[in-house]
Amino acid sequence: MPPRKRQQSNAMLYTLIAFVGLFIAAATAAIIYYVKAEDYRTKEEALRAKISDIATATQQTSFGALVGTRQRPETWIGTMIDNFDAAIALVTGAAPRDTHMQGKLSAAGAKVQEAFLLVQDYIDLTNADPNNTGLTTIIADLKAALDNAITAQTALDNQLKQLQQRYDDAMAATLQKEELLQAEKDILQQEVNANTEDYKKLRALLEQITNQKVENALAQLDQEKANREQINQKLLKTQAQLTLTEGKMKRAQDEVAMTKPPPDSNAPAMIADGKIIIADIHTNIVHINKGSNDRVYRGLTFVVYDKNAPFPKDGKGKAEIEVFDVQKTISAARIISPDNRRPILAGDPIANLIWDSDKKNVFVIAGDFDLDNKGGPDDDAIMKMTALIEKWGARVDDAVSVDTDFLVLGNRPQVLKKPTFEQIEIDPQAMEKFEASQRRRDDYNNIRAQAQNLWIPTFAYDRFLYFTGYKQQSANAGAF
Repeated sequence: MPPRKRQQSNAMLYTLIAFVGLFIAAATAAIIYYVKAEDYRTKEEALRAKISDIATATQQTSFGALVGTRQRPETWIGTMIDNFDAAIALVTGAAPRDTHMQGKLSAAGAKVQEAFLLVQDYIDLTNADPNNTGLTTIIADLKAALDNAITAQTALDNQLKQLQQRYDDAMAATLQKEELLQAEKDILQQEVNANTEDYKKLRALLEQITNQKVENALAQLDQEKANREQINQKLLKTQAQLTLTEGKMKRAQDEVAMTKPPPDSNAPAMIADGKIIIADIHTNIVHINKGSNDRVYRGLTFVVYDKNAPFPKDGKGKAEIEVFDVQKTISAARIISPDNRRPILAGDPIANLIWDSDKKNVFVIAGDFDLDNKGGPDDDAIMKMTALIEKWGARVDDAVSVDTDFLVLGNRPQVLKKPTFEQIEIDPQAMEKFEASQRRRDDYNNIRAQAQNLWIPTFAYDRFLYFTGYKQQSANAGAF
């Protein structure tokens, strides 16, 4: 081979060897770089996973908004831990122990529970949830409770000051009154001393003149005995004359009674007020000889008696009639209680004890009446009977007098049993009721006695109803 070609072949060989060496070096470098890059990528992914466990991508980009200002050279997490420790210190009042955040939070929670236990006697935590109620809420409630306590304490202090002032005023008034009483006592003591001296002087004087006074008193006593003896003699003589006079009067009254009998007290009730002029027993209608000219009116009742017999003493007649139509001189009436065995005839007299065509009769009512037939006295019975009597043209007085025409007597009022001390304690008016019942009984007895003395006709309740022709209607509702 020529020398030139041999030199070119060597150069090519060297070049090829250099190229191969560079290729091998580059491949080795590339492999090493790739391995390193994979290692870095794996570490990066591991770091990203750890960072994701620490914070999300959004949180990673907004650490400043979440944590606040970072205190360099602290990290964001370090700054957050410092802030958390500061918050725990605000809750517990001391630096937290060097432990994890969960332990610090548990310690703070225990402090909050202790706070709940401490304040439960001062504020209402019945519905409070320790997990939702913070110390600031408790402090605010305690502040409100404290303000209320201070207000109440202030009010109590004011009341105490007022009471103290009133007590001081009362003590001052008491002291002043004691001074006045002491001054009065001194004056009274002086008067007592003076009276004692006067008493001693009077006693001495009385002892001096006692014997003389006794002698004078004995002389006066003898004189009075003599005078009394004379008066007794005169009284005996007067009594003897009175007895003799009463005997003469009794004999004179007996002689008068034999000559002229006493007046009949029932005579005024036995006078007819009118008579039947027409009687229709088929229609139970009658006509009477009294009309509006005689002051007859609708609703007036009469009792009808037999024309051939005297009035019965009990007042019960043939029948009762009630006026329903009034003319000037006659009136029509319906028969209330017809009796076919005793028919009403023309000419039969009629009467009403209350009504009178010429005058206004005067009545007095006394006693208890059972108008409703319930077995006991009616409280308003006298008032109702008074209204009925006045309606029929008469007058009712409270007491018997010479002007009284008729007395209507009910049952004697019962006197209540005198109440005991225990009954008066229960009912303070018990004694007044007892005394009122006594007065009613006494008034009843007095009225009855006065009527007997004045020969005033007296009627029991049923007899009064018969003589007024109102017996049948009195049993109807609203009769009084």
